[in-house]
Amino acid sequence: MLSKVSCFGITGLEAYPITIETDIASGLPMVTIVGLPDNAVKESRERIRAAIKNSGFEFPAQRITINLSPADTKKQGPSYDLPIAIGVLAAQGIIPADSLTPYIFLGELSLDGRIQPVHGALSIALAAANNKCQGLIVPAENAREAALANCPIFAAMNLNEVVAFLMDPKTLEPTRSDFESFLKNTRRHRWDFSEIKGQEYLKRGLEVAAAGGHNVLLIGAPGSGKTMLAKRLTTILPDMTREEILETTQIHSVMGLLRNSDGIVAQRPFRAPHHTASNIAIIGGGSNPRPGEVTLAHNGVLFLDELPEFNRNVLEVLRQPLEDGHVHITRARGSLCFAARCMLITAMNPCNCGWRDVPGRICRCSTLQVENYRNKISGPILDRIDIHLHALPLKTSDFVDAPPEESSIEIKKRTTRARELQLLRFKGVPILCNAHMETSHLRDFCILSNEAKVILYQAMERLKFSARAHDKIIKVSRTISDLAGSEDILPEHIAEAVGYRSLDRQSF
Repeated sequence: MLSKVSCFGITGLEAYPITIETDIASGLPMVTIVGLPDNAVKESRERIRAAIKNSGFEFPAQRITINLSPADTKKQGPSYDLPIAIGVLAAQGIIPADSLTPYIFLGELSLDGRIQPVHGALSIALAAANNKCQGLIVPAENAREAALANCPIFAAMNLNEVVAFLMDPKTLEPTRSDFESFLKNTRRHRWDFSEIKGQEYLKRGLEVAAAGGHNVLLIGAPGSGKTMLAKRLTTILPDMTREEILETTQIHSVMGLLRNSDGIVAQRPFRAPHHTASNIAIIGGGSNPRPGEVTLAHNGVLFLDELPEFNRNVLEVLRQPLEDGHVHITRARGSLCFAARCMLITAMNPCNCGWRDVPGRICRCSTLQVENYRNKISGPILDRIDIHLHALPLKTSDFVDAPPEESSIEIKKRTTRARELQLLRFKGVPILCNAHMETSHLRDFCILSNEAKVILYQAMERLKFSARAHDKIIKVSRTISDLAGSEDILPEHIAEAVGYRSLDRQSF
């Protein structure tokens, strides 16, 4: 007897439909799985056999052929266990074949019949919703995550519950998505800007960066607070929209990084890879392409500490994602596109020992050593960083008996107001913040007064900025004016934005 069961596979970040065909025929007892399965899929034969027997059903002692269609696409992971088991039971006649048609199945089976959670449930739920599926049966631990999609989700604890549901759909209730309650429980931060003493100049620069989504380079001596400030940047970023939450949760779901019971990523991601990370770890790829750190930081922050210690090639591959907001991975089997729209925050010392130009400290690095250290960062990478900030060592009076500092909540109110102005300005245009503007948008949204043009022209002439740096100065000045509540870009806004390019090329 032949049965057909619907499920989905994952390639990259997207799900695609798969039909599992199961045929039971006379012959020597054996199970054959075809359709380009990987080792995890091949091993499902033993899991399914034990799960069916331990759930109280009979496993047929006949020749069983299981086909995963389309047969020319690689099938990976244990998420096919449940649909294959259902196909075997349906082929025996234990489950009516017509009861399978409306539903899609997803889950890994334990030997005792329990259904274990899998990766990529949200991607599959979104794809099922687009296919107008009548119901998606998932492991109970994946239910709240999958319920974020507009698709009926039925959570099952074990194989017996799935069989009972197919015999009588009233035995399981659809899982409801209470999106707002998810957000209340998950939008809590470990850190706060009030913990940072002094460094008002750095705080102002990061506030501008957060308001406009700009990239930042922090340069300063050890212990000046660079890493502390970077880790707290997400606490002053505006809350993610529903669309951003779905995008971010989908990425983390596919990578198996959803660690909270709510199955949702409501805080902007903060990723801080070590400087020994490889090209593939940062940008993504591999023989079976997977997202890298720049994609995991989508809609959040990618923090590269000790920037010159990163391999030069690793930094260079970041150039295209920083500019375009996505990563194209091309292999012989095809091409995948991963979202990579994040804020890049970097930190470095002024020299190898870290004490160059620091009052009261002696730097033992030669001029050549300092140049070699700083030249590890190429001009094109530096050109793509909007804001350069010098971090000076704190004085004792800055952190001993210092008055209370402004909290992240207060700063976040200002950055949120600035982002709201930007969303109104860019209504009808696929732009979320000033940093995402293209050159053509500057003519429409960033009109400079004559005085502001003069200041910008003089800065370009004296400091020899590139054309890209020219555009970034205008974008940053647009953000500064938004924080000030000004519709026009004034000379003081341009002057402050120019001050944030102090490390650019010749002066660097």
